[in-house]
Amino acid sequence: MTEPELIERARLGDREAFGQLVESHTGFVRRLTRTVLQNPDDADDAAQDAFFSAWRFRERFDPRRPFRSWLAQIALNAARDLRRRRTVRQTEPLPADLASRSDNPFDRTERALLKARLDAALAELPERQRLALVLFDVEGFSHAEVGALLGIPEGSARSDVFHARRRLRTILGTEESIE
Repeated sequence: MTEPELIERARLGDREAFGQLVESHTGFVRRLTRTVLQNPDDADDAAQDAFFSAWRFRERFDPRRPFRSWLAQIALNAARDLRRRRTVRQTEPLPADLASRSDNPFDRTERALLKARLDAALAELPERQRLALVLFDVEGFSHAEVGALLGIPEGSARSDVFHARRRLRTILGTEESIE
């Protein structure tokens, strides 16, 4: 079944069709919520809230608009709402690959270190630049779509992506600092 067919069936209340949409978009929604919250546990909670809201308000979806953009807006709102509500609590999550059966612990460690370094560098960016960069470079949205999702002009989205990339290169030491 195609995604437009799944969307239409889900809009009409088909839970199985909606479940298939959730499965296909879970990674995307989690990446967005993690970009905003920078806490895997909170991000997973926000992703769950986003899917719940999408189901609850499924009849409001306009089939003339891209489903992915509609879902992204819901996910961003869920993450921002959770950030406003959450109390201060800092925990160290267990690495996702802790139980991995990888044959090469060196490669796993290198990937974990690179991920930690990139996460730390992304955390130094202002939220809007971080979101613009992830939406554009990771999720493949156009500058116009990024602007629409973030409520800014397309040119501002383009500028945010440019400045985020430049700042990341500086933070990661892949380019001389421009001051």
